[in-house]
Amino acid sequence: MLSYRHAFHAGNHADVLKHAVEIACLDYLGQKDKPYWYLDTHAGAGMYSLETGYATQNSEYESGIARLWDEPGLPPLLARYVEVIRAINARERGNGKDGVPKALKVYPGSPVIADVVASESTKLRLFEMHPSDSPLLARCFKDAGRRALIYAGDGYEGLKALLPPPPRRALVLIDPSYEDKSEYARVVAALKDALKRFATGTYVLWYPQLHRLETRRLPDQLKALGAKSWLHVALTVRKPTADGFGMHGSGLFILNPPWVLAEQLAEAMPALVELLGEDEGAGYTLEHDGL
Repeated sequence: MLSYRHAFHAGNHADVLKHAVEIACLDYLGQKDKPYWYLDTHAGAGMYSLETGYATQNSEYESGIARLWDEPGLPPLLARYVEVIRAINARERGNGKDGVPKALKVYPGSPVIADVVASESTKLRLFEMHPSDSPLLARCFKDAGRRALIYAGDGYEGLKALLPPPPRRALVLIDPSYEDKSEYARVVAALKDALKRFATGTYVLWYPQLHRLETRRLPDQLKALGAKSWLHVALTVRKPTADGFGMHGSGLFILNPPWVLAEQLAEAMPALVELLGEDEGAGYTLEHDGL
């Protein structure tokens, strides 16, 4: 199934959580003067306009990144996230007279964020199967040379081919659409295999909070994979609807996370609930082991 287009959801609450954590992981890996790879199994189109096209149909960014854009006193993890999104908007749309980006006009996908945050020595390996998004992703990275390689193919199979990476350091982001219920079993199998090939990699898996048994079971299945350490964080922005339709939050399960990430999230998550929560059902989960 290839009907999903992330452009409809660019900059929403799920992107805020996912990309804030992605940046924290990239920053952590970048502290050492040693190369690493960034692998993205579902990289999307790369960049999304918030002024035209799909993102304007539901304007989900208005209840996501827009609520943090001018918010003072954010916790460091969130302030760093907004700093990166501002820098990308300035690059794409220019600054005002005071040096501040004129407005929130574009939203970057995870591969563009990685391109901006990671050092020049970091290799990017990006997979996207959607026949419309894959060419857009390639266009987005047309000047990146050999640093970023774009694959119009299956990211799960890509992990089998590329792990372990030559530098033996990597951040792997797995961000499927979960259009099909079988995706849940596939991500568990993919991570199990990845750990066998490359046990020390940092793996970030995103999942939606939905009225599905598969969603509720997923964290426990991932805990059982036997990684040396793990962290599970989830943001619920609203109580589930009576008819069970729609996503009421999202989560990330991280295998071999940075040891500082739990503390960073403990400070950031209450602020995210306050800023992005929509009703009395808003809240968060934060648990970890081995850190």
